[in-house]
Amino acid sequence: MLTPKERLEKVLNHQEVDRPPCICPGGMMNMVTEELIKLCEISFPDAHQNPQQMADLSEAVYKEGCFENYGVPFCMTVEAEEFGADIDMGSNIYEPHVINYNISSVSEWEKLEAIDFSKGRSSTVIDAIKILKAKNTEVPIIGNITGPISTASSIMEPVVFYKELRKNNEKAHEYMTFITKQITEFAIKQIEAGADIIAISDPSGTGEILGPKLFDEFAVKYINQIIAEVKRLGKRSIVHICGQMKNVYKEVNKIESDVLSFDSIVSISEAKKNLGNRLIMGNVSTYTIEFGEMQKIADMTKKCVLDGSDIISPACGLGMKSSLKNVRSMLSALTEGDAKNNA
Repeated sequence: MLTPKERLEKVLNHQEVDRPPCICPGGMMNMVTEELIKLCEISFPDAHQNPQQMADLSEAVYKEGCFENYGVPFCMTVEAEEFGADIDMGSNIYEPHVINYNISSVSEWEKLEAIDFSKGRSSTVIDAIKILKAKNTEVPIIGNITGPISTASSIMEPVVFYKELRKNNEKAHEYMTFITKQITEFAIKQIEAGADIIAISDPSGTGEILGPKLFDEFAVKYINQIIAEVKRLGKRSIVHICGQMKNVYKEVNKIESDVLSFDSIVSISEAKKNLGNRLIMGNVSTYTIEFGEMQKIADMTKKCVLDGSDIISPACGLGMKSSLKNVRSMLSALTEGDAKNNA
Protein backbone atom coordinates (compact mmCIF):
# COMPACT_ATOMS: atom_id res chain seq x y z
CA MET A 1 0.00 0.00 0.00
CA LEU A 2 1.24 3.46 -0.88
CA THR A 3 1.41 6.12 1.83
CA PRO A 4 -0.39 9.40 1.10
CA LYS A 5 2.95 11.11 0.44
CA GLU A 6 4.16 8.33 -1.86
CA ARG A 7 0.93 8.32 -3.84
CA LEU A 8 0.98 12.07 -4.37
CA GLU A 9 4.67 12.06 -5.28
CA LYS A 10 4.08 9.34 -7.89
CA VAL A 11 1.28 11.37 -9.46
CA LEU A 12 3.49 14.46 -9.52
CA ASN A 13 6.14 12.37 -11.28
CA HIS A 14 3.56 11.17 -13.84
CA GLN A 15 3.89 7.61 -12.53
CA GLU A 16 1.12 5.02 -12.28
CA VAL A 17 -0.75 4.77 -8.98
CA ASP A 18 -3.43 2.52 -7.51
CA ARG A 19 -5.91 5.43 -7.41
CA PRO A 20 -5.88 9.23 -7.44
CA PRO A 21 -4.93 11.02 -4.21
CA CYS A 22 -7.72 12.95 -2.48
CA ILE A 23 -6.47 16.26 -1.11
CA CYS A 24 -7.61 19.74 -0.18
CA PRO A 25 -4.65 22.15 -0.04
CA GLY A 26 -5.86 24.81 2.39
CA GLY A 27 -5.64 28.56 1.91
CA MET A 28 -8.49 29.64 -0.33
CA MET A 29 -9.29 25.93 -0.70
CA ASN A 30 -10.09 25.62 3.00
CA MET A 31 -10.63 22.07 4.27
CA VAL A 32 -11.94 22.87 7.76
CA THR A 33 -15.64 22.73 8.67
CA GLU A 34 -17.73 23.81 11.64
CA GLU A 35 -18.29 20.17 12.62
CA LEU A 36 -14.56 19.45 12.68
CA ILE A 37 -13.88 22.61 14.69
CA LYS A 38 -16.43 21.50 17.32
CA LEU A 39 -14.94 18.01 17.36
CA CYS A 40 -11.51 19.48 18.10
CA GLU A 41 -12.92 21.94 20.66
CA ILE A 42 -11.03 24.75 18.99
CA SER A 43 -12.13 28.31 18.22
CA PHE A 44 -11.66 28.95 14.51
CA PRO A 45 -10.71 32.63 14.95
CA ASP A 46 -8.11 31.55 17.51
CA ALA A 47 -6.73 28.85 15.19
CA HIS A 48 -5.87 31.49 12.59
CA GLN A 49 -3.55 33.09 15.14
CA ASN A 50 -2.25 30.14 17.16
CA PRO A 51 0.25 27.80 15.46
CA GLN A 52 -0.50 24.80 17.68
CA GLN A 53 -4.25 25.08 17.11
CA MET A 54 -3.69 25.61 13.39
CA ALA A 55 -1.54 22.47 13.23
CA ASP A 56 -4.02 20.48 15.35
CA LEU A 57 -6.93 21.39 13.06
CA SER A 58 -4.91 20.54 9.97
CA GLU A 59 -3.94 17.17 11.44
CA ALA A 60 -7.57 16.46 12.38
CA VAL A 61 -8.60 16.81 8.73
CA TYR A 62 -6.39 13.83 7.94
CA LYS A 63 -7.14 11.82 11.08
CA GLU A 64 -10.90 12.16 10.55
CA GLY A 65 -10.60 10.60 7.10
CA CYS A 66 -11.38 13.72 5.08
CA PHE A 67 -8.26 14.29 2.99
CA GLU A 68 -4.80 12.82 2.49
CA ASN A 69 -2.75 15.89 3.34
CA TYR A 70 -2.05 18.56 5.91
CA GLY A 71 -2.56 22.14 4.78
CA VAL A 72 -2.30 25.64 6.27
CA PRO A 73 -3.52 28.34 6.60
CA PHE A 74 -7.33 28.14 6.35
CA CYS A 75 -8.03 31.43 4.58
CA MET A 76 -6.66 33.83 1.97
CA THR A 77 -6.24 36.94 4.11
CA VAL A 78 -2.82 36.39 5.71
CA GLU A 79 -0.92 38.32 3.05
CA ALA A 80 -3.46 41.15 2.88
CA GLU A 81 -3.26 41.62 6.65
CA GLU A 82 0.54 41.67 6.53
CA PHE A 83 0.29 44.46 3.94
CA GLY A 84 -1.91 46.53 6.25
CA ALA A 85 -5.48 45.66 5.29
CA ASP A 86 -7.90 45.29 8.21
CA ILE A 87 -9.25 41.76 8.68
CA ASP A 88 -12.35 40.47 10.47
CA MET A 89 -11.22 37.10 11.85
CA GLY A 90 -14.63 35.56 11.27
CA SER A 91 -16.24 32.89 13.44
CA ASN A 92 -16.66 29.12 13.53
CA ILE A 93 -18.83 29.38 10.41
CA TYR A 94 -17.22 32.32 8.58
CA GLU A 95 -13.65 32.54 7.34
CA PRO A 96 -11.60 35.73 7.85
CA HIS A 97 -12.28 38.51 5.35
CA VAL A 98 -10.98 41.98 4.48
CA ILE A 99 -13.01 44.86 5.92
CA ASN A 100 -10.76 47.85 5.10
CA TYR A 101 -8.19 48.38 2.34
CA ASN A 102 -4.79 49.96 2.89
CA ILE A 103 -4.18 51.85 -0.37
CA SER A 104 -6.49 53.43 -2.94
CA SER A 105 -4.37 53.16 -6.11
CA VAL A 106 -1.58 51.03 -7.56
CA SER A 107 0.53 54.19 -7.59
CA GLU A 108 0.54 54.13 -3.76
CA TRP A 109 2.31 50.77 -3.56
CA GLU A 110 5.47 52.32 -2.08
CA LYS A 111 3.51 53.03 1.11
CA LEU A 112 3.41 49.28 1.73
CA GLU A 113 6.03 47.72 3.98
CA ALA A 114 7.85 44.45 3.38
CA ILE A 115 6.43 41.54 5.36
CA ASP A 116 8.13 40.75 8.66
CA PHE A 117 7.87 36.95 8.82
CA SER A 118 9.00 36.85 12.44
CA LYS A 119 5.62 38.09 13.68
CA GLY A 120 1.96 38.27 12.75
CA ARG A 121 -0.08 35.57 11.05
CA SER A 122 2.61 34.77 8.51
CA SER A 123 4.73 33.64 11.47
CA THR A 124 1.78 31.60 12.76
CA VAL A 125 1.57 29.73 9.46
CA ILE A 126 5.33 29.10 9.35
CA ASP A 127 5.33 27.80 12.94
CA ALA A 128 2.29 25.58 12.27
CA ILE A 129 4.17 23.95 9.37
CA LYS A 130 7.16 23.34 11.66
CA ILE A 131 4.85 21.59 14.14
CA LEU A 132 3.35 19.41 11.40
CA LYS A 133 6.80 18.61 10.01
CA ALA A 134 8.02 17.52 13.46
CA LYS A 135 5.32 14.82 13.51
CA ASN A 136 7.39 13.03 10.85
CA THR A 137 4.37 11.34 9.28
CA GLU A 138 3.87 10.07 5.73
CA VAL A 139 1.31 12.81 5.08
CA PRO A 140 2.26 15.55 2.60
CA ILE A 141 2.31 19.09 3.99
CA ILE A 142 0.89 21.74 1.68
CA GLY A 143 1.76 25.36 2.32
CA ASN A 144 -0.50 27.98 0.78
CA ILE A 145 -0.14 31.46 -0.58
CA THR A 146 -2.72 33.77 -2.07
CA GLY A 147 -1.93 34.50 -5.71
CA PRO A 148 -0.54 37.87 -6.86
CA ILE A 149 -3.76 39.24 -8.41
CA SER A 150 -5.90 38.17 -5.45
CA THR A 151 -3.44 39.61 -2.93
CA ALA A 152 -3.09 42.88 -4.83
CA SER A 153 -6.87 43.28 -5.11
CA SER A 154 -7.34 42.56 -1.39
CA ILE A 155 -5.22 45.55 -0.35
CA MET A 156 -7.15 48.06 -2.50
CA GLU A 157 -10.60 48.30 -4.05
CA PRO A 158 -10.74 45.52 -6.70
CA VAL A 159 -12.70 47.50 -9.28
CA VAL A 160 -10.13 50.31 -9.16
CA PHE A 161 -7.32 47.77 -9.31
CA TYR A 162 -8.65 46.09 -12.45
CA LYS A 163 -9.16 49.44 -14.18
CA GLU A 164 -5.64 50.57 -13.32
CA LEU A 165 -4.07 47.48 -14.88
CA ARG A 166 -4.80 49.25 -18.17
CA LYS A 167 -4.94 52.92 -17.21
CA ASN A 168 -1.87 52.95 -14.98
CA ASN A 169 -0.04 50.00 -16.49
CA GLU A 170 3.52 50.90 -15.50
CA LYS A 171 2.66 51.50 -11.84
CA ALA A 172 0.49 48.37 -11.87
CA HIS A 173 3.51 46.32 -12.85
CA GLU A 174 5.62 47.97 -10.15
CA TYR A 175 2.90 47.13 -7.62
CA MET A 176 2.63 43.53 -8.83
CA THR A 177 6.41 43.11 -8.78
CA PHE A 178 6.54 44.21 -5.13
CA ILE A 179 3.58 42.01 -4.11
CA THR A 180 4.97 38.98 -5.94
CA LYS A 181 8.40 39.34 -4.36
CA GLN A 182 6.86 39.39 -0.89
CA ILE A 183 4.52 36.44 -1.33
CA THR A 184 7.33 34.48 -3.00
CA GLU A 185 9.36 35.02 0.16
CA PHE A 186 6.37 33.72 2.15
CA ALA A 187 6.38 30.57 0.01
CA ILE A 188 10.11 30.15 0.59
CA LYS A 189 9.65 30.50 4.36
CA GLN A 190 6.96 27.81 4.28
CA ILE A 191 9.24 25.47 2.34
CA GLU A 192 12.07 26.11 4.79
CA ALA A 193 9.65 25.25 7.61
CA GLY A 194 8.83 21.89 6.01
CA ALA A 195 6.16 22.30 3.33
CA ASP A 196 6.38 19.62 0.63
CA ILE A 197 4.19 21.49 -1.86
CA ILE A 198 3.13 25.10 -2.35
CA ALA A 199 -0.41 25.78 -3.51
CA ILE A 200 -1.11 29.14 -5.12
CA SER A 201 -4.78 30.13 -5.34
CA ASP A 202 -5.63 33.18 -7.40
CA PRO A 203 -9.44 33.32 -7.58
CA SER A 204 -9.48 37.02 -8.50
CA GLY A 205 -7.08 36.46 -11.40
CA THR A 206 -9.55 34.78 -13.73
CA GLY A 207 -9.60 34.90 -17.51
CA GLU A 208 -13.23 35.99 -17.30
CA ILE A 209 -12.37 39.10 -15.30
CA LEU A 210 -9.08 39.98 -16.95
CA GLY A 211 -9.52 38.73 -20.52
CA PRO A 212 -6.79 36.72 -22.29
CA LYS A 213 -4.32 39.62 -22.74
CA LEU A 214 -4.28 40.87 -19.15
CA PHE A 215 -4.49 37.31 -17.83
CA ASP A 216 -1.27 36.54 -19.65
CA GLU A 217 0.35 39.88 -18.79
CA PHE A 218 -0.46 39.90 -15.08
CA ALA A 219 -1.69 36.51 -13.80
CA VAL A 220 0.55 34.12 -15.74
CA LYS A 221 3.65 36.30 -15.54
CA TYR A 222 3.67 36.82 -11.79
CA ILE A 223 2.45 33.34 -10.83
CA ASN A 224 5.33 31.91 -12.85
CA GLN A 225 7.81 34.05 -10.94
CA ILE A 226 6.68 32.37 -7.71
CA ILE A 227 6.75 28.91 -9.28
CA ALA A 228 10.32 29.47 -10.48
CA GLU A 229 11.50 29.98 -6.89
CA VAL A 230 9.52 26.98 -5.64
CA LYS A 231 11.17 24.84 -8.33
CA ARG A 232 14.58 26.25 -7.49
CA LEU A 233 14.12 24.87 -3.98
CA GLY A 234 13.19 21.45 -5.38
CA LYS A 235 9.51 21.58 -4.41
CA ARG A 236 6.27 21.15 -6.34
CA SER A 237 3.44 23.58 -6.93
CA ILE A 238 -0.32 23.57 -7.46
CA VAL A 239 -2.07 26.55 -9.04
CA HIS A 240 -5.83 27.05 -8.66
CA ILE A 241 -7.64 29.40 -11.02
CA CYS A 242 -11.38 30.09 -10.76
CA GLY A 243 -13.86 30.65 -13.58
CA GLN A 244 -14.24 29.34 -17.10
CA MET A 245 -11.10 28.45 -19.04
CA LYS A 246 -12.52 28.31 -22.58
CA ASN A 247 -11.01 31.63 -23.69
CA VAL A 248 -7.68 31.28 -21.87
CA TYR A 249 -6.56 27.66 -22.23
CA LYS A 250 -3.56 28.79 -24.27
CA GLU A 251 -2.53 31.23 -21.57
CA VAL A 252 -3.29 28.79 -18.72
CA ASN A 253 -0.99 26.25 -20.33
CA LYS A 254 1.86 28.75 -19.90
CA ILE A 255 1.53 28.46 -16.11
CA GLU A 256 4.51 26.33 -15.14
CA SER A 257 3.08 24.64 -12.05
CA ASP A 258 3.16 20.87 -11.61
CA VAL A 259 -0.62 20.78 -11.19
CA LEU A 260 -3.49 22.94 -12.42
CA SER A 261 -6.71 23.11 -10.38
CA PHE A 262 -10.06 24.39 -11.64
CA ASP A 263 -13.48 24.97 -10.14
CA SER A 264 -16.55 22.91 -10.94
CA ILE A 265 -17.64 25.05 -13.89
CA VAL A 266 -14.71 23.60 -15.87
CA SER A 267 -15.12 20.18 -17.48
CA ILE A 268 -12.18 17.94 -16.55
CA SER A 269 -12.40 16.08 -19.86
CA GLU A 270 -12.40 19.40 -21.75
CA ALA A 271 -9.42 20.62 -19.73
CA LYS A 272 -7.55 17.41 -20.53
CA LYS A 273 -8.22 17.86 -24.24
CA ASN A 274 -6.95 21.44 -24.18
CA LEU A 275 -3.99 20.99 -21.85
CA GLY A 276 -2.40 17.79 -23.12
CA ASN A 277 -0.45 15.88 -20.50
CA ARG A 278 -0.81 18.51 -17.76
CA LEU A 279 -1.76 17.15 -14.34
CA ILE A 280 -5.27 18.29 -13.43
CA MET A 281 -6.75 18.50 -9.93
CA GLY A 282 -10.41 18.70 -9.05
CA ASN A 283 -13.16 19.27 -9.11
CA VAL A 284 -16.02 17.92 -7.03
CA SER A 285 -18.65 20.62 -6.57
CA THR A 286 -18.16 22.56 -3.32
CA TYR A 287 -21.91 23.29 -3.31
CA THR A 288 -22.84 19.62 -3.60
CA ILE A 289 -20.40 18.65 -0.84
CA GLU A 290 -22.16 21.10 1.49
CA PHE A 291 -25.79 20.65 0.43
CA GLY A 292 -25.99 17.37 -1.50
CA GLU A 293 -26.32 13.68 -0.64
CA MET A 294 -23.41 11.33 0.02
CA GLN A 295 -24.16 9.16 -3.03
CA LYS A 296 -24.25 12.18 -5.31
CA ILE A 297 -20.85 13.29 -4.02
CA ALA A 298 -19.45 9.78 -4.51
CA ASP A 299 -20.83 9.69 -8.06
CA MET A 300 -19.29 13.08 -8.86
CA THR A 301 -15.96 11.90 -7.48
CA LYS A 302 -16.00 8.82 -9.69
CA LYS A 303 -16.93 10.93 -12.72
CA CYS A 304 -13.94 13.19 -12.08
CA VAL A 305 -11.73 10.09 -12.14
CA LEU A 306 -13.32 8.80 -15.35
CA ASP A 307 -12.92 12.23 -16.96
CA GLY A 308 -9.20 12.15 -16.23
CA SER A 309 -8.65 14.03 -12.97
CA ASP A 310 -5.22 13.11 -11.63
CA ILE A 311 -5.89 14.39 -8.11
CA ILE A 312 -9.35 14.53 -6.54
CA SER A 313 -10.21 17.68 -4.62
CA PRO A 314 -13.18 19.91 -3.86
CA ALA A 315 -13.59 22.47 -6.62
CA CYS A 316 -13.03 25.51 -4.38
CA GLY A 317 -12.48 24.10 -0.92
CA LEU A 318 -15.28 23.40 1.55
CA GLY A 319 -18.27 25.35 2.74
CA MET A 320 -18.00 25.71 6.51
CA LYS A 321 -21.29 23.89 7.13
CA SER A 322 -20.34 20.83 5.08
CA SER A 323 -20.95 17.66 7.13
CA LEU A 324 -18.01 15.37 7.79
CA LYS A 325 -19.93 12.42 6.34
CA ASN A 326 -20.31 14.33 3.06
CA VAL A 327 -16.68 15.39 3.03
CA ARG A 328 -15.56 11.81 3.66
CA SER A 329 -17.65 10.62 0.71
CA MET A 330 -14.96 11.66 -1.78
CA LEU A 331 -12.15 9.63 -0.24
CA SER A 332 -14.53 6.74 0.51
CA ALA A 333 -15.58 6.61 -3.16
CA LEU A 334 -11.92 6.21 -4.12
CA THR A 335 -10.89 3.70 -1.46
CA GLU A 336 -14.02 1.53 -1.81
CA GLY A 337 -13.45 1.32 -5.55
CA ASP A 338 -9.85 0.47 -4.81
CA ALA A 339 -10.90 -2.33 -2.48
CA LYS A 340 -13.23 -3.77 -5.12
CA ASN A 341 -10.52 -3.66 -7.76
CA ASN A 342 -8.11 -5.48 -5.46
CA ALA A 343 -10.65 -8.10 -4.36
